[in-house]
Amino acid sequence: QVQLVESGGGLVQAGGSLRLSCAASGSIFSINAMGWYRQAPGKQRELVAAITSGGSTNYADSVKGRFTISSDNAKNTVYLQMDSLKPEDTAVYYCAAGSWDSVRLVHAAQEYPYWGQGTQVTVSS
Repeated sequence: QVQLVESGGGLVQAGGSLRLSCAASGSIFSINAMGWYRQAPGKQRELVAAITSGGSTNYADSVKGRFTISSDNAKNTVYLQMDSLKPEDTAVYYCAAGSWDSVRLVHAAQEYPYWGQGTQVTVSS
């Protein structure tokens, strides 16, 4: 079993920055892909960024050039640096993790077996 705990959310003005953290614990030795998702009220959960254990990354078009996903394997933590935030970035942000036979970027939320509880990000205009 894997436990994921997100932190770093909060209220920020448009144009500001936040850094989200996702700390993993438990049976993490097999984890080879993680992702950040977000869900705004009345909308479906959507992929924000994904990363593999090999360092490959991918981003949603809406956040490219503004958000950066990274990992610190020594700390078992994945980060999401969010810059130039916009009001439309307001959502609950979730961290997800999983292990697959081959190392690859995973985009579909339903593929991830492990999820954190989420952290609220609110961007005011």
